[in-house]
Amino acid sequence: MSDEPRVELTQAAAALLRRLHDAHGPLMFHQSGGCCDGSAPMCYPRGEFRTGAADVLLAELPVPGVAEPVGFWMSRSQYEVWSHTRLIVDVVEGRGSGFSLEAPEGVRFLIRSRVVGA
Repeated sequence: MSDEPRVELTQAAAALLRRLHDAHGPLMFHQSGGCCDGSAPMCYPRGEFRTGAADVLLAELPVPGVAEPVGFWMSRSQYEVWSHTRLIVDVVEGRGSGFSLEAPEGVRFLIRSRVVGA
């Protein structure tokens, strides 16, 4: 396995996370294996989404200009499917889930992925 990070942010995602941090404080992501919006990375105030044994912490993402890293959690079952990929958190136009902090911004977080070496 490569030494590259398992999860990274695009510049657009980092900029949105700075704005969300200013409004909501420390943040976290959770990526579940659910359907519809449940398969998108959901952004919450840190600790608002309760993680447990069914979840894996993949990364503590540094965001330039933000003191606290953003934890990126994924359901263990989803991680088993995506364990061979590098996840790239991006932002696209359009409304996502009403539960994720970016929903009122008219944009949504999106995962892009790239296969990593075996």
